[in-house]
Amino acid sequence: MTGTTVAARAPRQGPAWYRRLFIAMKDLATASPSRFAVLIFSALILVFTALFSLPIASATGQVTPLADALFTAVSTICVTGLATVDMATHWSPFGHVLVYLGVNIGAMGVLTLASILGLVISKRLGLRAKLLAAGDSNPMRAHGGPVNEGQTVRLGEVGQMLSTVALSTLVIEAALAILIYPTMLASSIDPLTALWEAPYYSAMAFTNTGFTPNAEGLVPFEQNYLFLTFLMTGVFLGSIGFPVIFALARHRWHLRRWTLHAKLTIITTTVLFVLGAAAFLTLEYDNPKTFGSMDAWDTTFQAFFLSAMTRSGGFAVVDISSLGGASLVVGSMLMFVGGGSASTAGGIKVTTLAVLALAVWSEAKGRPSVSAFGRRIPSDVQRVALSVVAWGATIVALSTIVITRMTGAPVEDVLFDVISGFATVGLSTGLTAELPDPAVYVMAATMFMGRVGTVTLAAAVAATNRSQLYSLPVERPIVG
Repeated sequence: MTGTTVAARAPRQGPAWYRRLFIAMKDLATASPSRFAVLIFSALILVFTALFSLPIASATGQVTPLADALFTAVSTICVTGLATVDMATHWSPFGHVLVYLGVNIGAMGVLTLASILGLVISKRLGLRAKLLAAGDSNPMRAHGGPVNEGQTVRLGEVGQMLSTVALSTLVIEAALAILIYPTMLASSIDPLTALWEAPYYSAMAFTNTGFTPNAEGLVPFEQNYLFLTFLMTGVFLGSIGFPVIFALARHRWHLRRWTLHAKLTIITTTVLFVLGAAAFLTLEYDNPKTFGSMDAWDTTFQAFFLSAMTRSGGFAVVDISSLGGASLVVGSMLMFVGGGSASTAGGIKVTTLAVLALAVWSEAKGRPSVSAFGRRIPSDVQRVALSVVAWGATIVALSTIVITRMTGAPVEDVLFDVISGFATVGLSTGLTAELPDPAVYVMAATMFMGRVGTVTLAAAVAATNRSQLYSLPVERPIVG
């Protein structure tokens, strides 16, 4: 019955293979959201790899090697910002347009993008498509089963959510570009050059990618605090996530109406931003290669800028390879956490950290349940948060071991770049640009898993919940 219904809605004209492909894609879009999401991202990466390989995409008119083209495609679609080539000089104007389009497509998120394409295929936003889109704002919805906690985005609001994703991306990037343009002129950038670099910088800030269109990077703007502040603003707006932007757009300053997710995201992001800046300020103030040569104001501002960028922004004024070992550890910790759920940032997400911190605090206080702001956080959310951290740490550890074995590079440099790739940050100690081709593929896989793995994995964990009509005997192993 289902097959007949689907076939009846398939195109009546065109070759038979097209109708079969249409039916197969529609079945996949509605029956297996996680597989459909991974398939869409994989297809996009393959398409962009082919485009980056074209001679017209490189500045020299030569074919870009497969490893570099694939890595750039993954880094672009996964909004990572790491590169094996000089992004400013290697690519032609056509190549820069591909990068610009790729980061904006990838910034929408795995399940959001899949739900939009599923809508295009099925011509309507049905219940499964709504569950798919809602899953990007809360992985617990992806399986379609009963969920007790209040949702970040209710199913009836999914259509508005998708509109928010598209509109917020366009509006925020356009506003940033308009604000950035005069600040670039103040740094003696040519007006015509700034006309295309301003939108490029705004897109790289909001999508938390961190590519720069000029060979000097942020060096021409290291004293332009207004420009750097606009970049931090763009990174912050992109990292808090579309559900939070949606909540702020609806309720603005009515804090009591904010969802628990929005409150935890804003608070945790702010706390990490301040603590990260304080740590970098303490550890680097006497380092002559970074903050040691700056005055007090420069040191303080650059500490906050570095803290914001290690959360997933990817821009850098100071040389990352010049940071002390302790600062690299702090940066790795901030990168691993990343930004908000359903955002352009990567990492395990700030709400994951917040839920685990609340669980630890409740256990220390001997409380029977975990709660925050008058709301109880159920145990299944805590299990998913723990699973995301465990799998993220496993991916980072395995990638670090493999790449260290392949390259023989210092493990602290490898660990920093691997976490940067997994968390889609884009900061590097300089190791990524020197990786051999086999290690390039490992790093590309790490970036891919970091961008699509945490959400789809959380959805898969939630999907394993099944009704159980019996209870096994209890036995408590010794832990701790």
